[in-house]
Amino acid sequence: QLQLVESGGDLVQPGGSLRLSCAASGSTLTNYIVGWFRQAPGKEREGVAVVSTGGTLTKSANSVKGRFVISRGNADDTVYLQMSNLKPEDTAIYYCAAARAPTQVTLNPSPYESWGRGTQVTVSS
Repeated sequence: QLQLVESGGDLVQPGGSLRLSCAASGSTLTNYIVGWFRQAPGKEREGVAVVSTGGTLTKSANSVKGRFVISRGNADDTVYLQMSNLKPEDTAIYYCAAARAPTQVTLNPSPYESWGRGTQVTVSS
């Protein structure tokens, strides 16, 4: 059974950078579409970025375009989210999730079956 563990969350100043990692166990991520989602206090969970199997297609939320990049590791058991020029409104718990292919590459959290427990990102001076 696929299990996901996020890491890399931290307290960072506005304008700073972080790289989040999503490590898989129980299976590789080869046949899974993987997404990063976030949830801020009092807000709904929203899609941040998603990557297709093979890494050839990505989608990002408008709010993070040009700042966040999602990528797959070479061994296909890790997915990364490189975050740059962080803003206070990026503060949230960040989750990674996986959906078995073939599934549409989507920022909608509904199709994703496996979820990690999240990592906290706080952007504050």
